[in-house]
Amino acid sequence: MATTLNDILKAAERIRPHAHRTPVITNSSLNQQVDAQVFLKCENLQKVGAFKFRGACNAVYSLSDEEAAHGVCTHSSGNHAAALALAARMRGIPAYIVMPNNAPSVKKNAVAGYGGLITFCEPTLQARESTLEQIRHDTGATVVHPYNDERVIAGQGTAALELLQDVPDLDVIIAPVGGGGLLSGTSIVATETRKGIRVIAGEPEMADDAFRSMTAGTIIPSENPKTIADGLLTSLGSLTFPIIQQRVEQIVTVSEAGIIDSMKYVWERAKIIIEPSSAVAVGVLWEQKIDLSGLKIGVIISGGNVDLQKLPWQ
Repeated sequence: MATTLNDILKAAERIRPHAHRTPVITNSSLNQQVDAQVFLKCENLQKVGAFKFRGACNAVYSLSDEEAAHGVCTHSSGNHAAALALAARMRGIPAYIVMPNNAPSVKKNAVAGYGGLITFCEPTLQARESTLEQIRHDTGATVVHPYNDERVIAGQGTAALELLQDVPDLDVIIAPVGGGGLLSGTSIVATETRKGIRVIAGEPEMADDAFRSMTAGTIIPSENPKTIADGLLTSLGSLTFPIIQQRVEQIVTVSEAGIIDSMKYVWERAKIIIEPSSAVAVGVLWEQKIDLSGLKIGVIISGGNVDLQKLPWQ
């Protein structure tokens, strides 16, 4: 059962009491720089500092009381882990989080701070999946995948829903792509509610598996990606890929320099903290590999979680 616009509308109702409705901002110097009217949907100001809270919140509040009593579980070293831990705490249920033992301490501390019950494992996919399966077996918790989950895709789509409510006449929406949850939800909302709107994804050149997957017509896994955009390292999922194939016009790759330069520019000019993964979406405009001049463009700023000790321009 593929995610529908109706699922996203229901998700918006479900998460409304719990998630922030984030602002949409413009910046005239950015508009000048990229020769377009740009509207930034600031999910960096969402709870846990990322859009991931929307999907996790929708998943947690979709559960029946009986299911919820056993808690939720996932494997993640990033924003999804924190988002699921917080959403579970808000519902008063346990969240079991499997994290690789080499995850940055700032992320471990964030997940623990939101009440996540962390189990550490070796930093391999096999170890993460087998540890998660053991926890699911022992606790009866519901697995909430970071992106390959219809409830999560529906939740992520609510950001674009709000953006198009605020700026209904957009010509283009740009979102970053990693596993494709945000991009899938965004593309469903955009193409179902605004005729002729173009959906474009930004992806790091150094982690271009989604670009290659679209070209090949089949999922090509991400292998050993080396990019500063650490939120975009995952491969597309079996649920997200068909949606993206059908609804996304193209995936544009962005250089590491383009990611850093556009991130720094937004910090300096728009006065908001965005993480490198967000800057990938801005970088599509920044590098001007495709001509979007003169258009009204919505950009989903996916998050603002940055290690301030390791800024890329220092």
